[in-house]
Amino acid sequence: MTVTEPKPEPRSGLRLIYLLPLGLFICLALIFLLQLRSGIDPEAIPSALVGKPAPAFDLPPLDGLGVPALKRADLDGKVTIVNVFASWCAPCRQEHALLSDIAKDGRFRLVGIDYKDKADNARAFLGELGNPYSAIGVDERGRTAIDWGVYGVPETFLVGADGVIRHKIIGPLTPEIVKSELMPAIEKALTPG
Repeated sequence: MTVTEPKPEPRSGLRLIYLLPLGLFICLALIFLLQLRSGIDPEAIPSALVGKPAPAFDLPPLDGLGVPALKRADLDGKVTIVNVFASWCAPCRQEHALLSDIAKDGRFRLVGIDYKDKADNARAFLGELGNPYSAIGVDERGRTAIDWGVYGVPETFLVGADGVIRHKIIGPLTPEIVKSELMPAIEKALTPG
């Protein structure tokens, strides 16, 4: 006759280990739910530079276009839109016609920072689509873009006549963004006092 030994009762601690992943999942789900209901736009990325003077920089020109180089001193005295672009950037191509339209407004100027681009490609890009910029600085290594807090191209900054960054738009400009965001910010920057 064989004697079977009774099976030991599972310890309650082992049962809790199986519930731990479920508990962690529930906690994370609650955090995500609270974030969604907070009303904060997850697409909005704040810029630490808005309200502060534009950073110091001195970039060489994009040779062969007949427009001057770009340096920090060029931003003083007139409201300026600084657009960071690159020929390899598809959204930059998307927004280019809007930039050409914006550049026709003589109350402010539009300048460009060519970001991590090859000069031949940038010239071909602007030759094909037109050059809306009154000055272009070449940021071959991307150091100036880092100083400006650029996350990726395209990005557009509005700089007041006093050299202070007034507004930042991340991503390509659209007619809606120009109408509801950029133009009101420009009007405000143009208003004295």
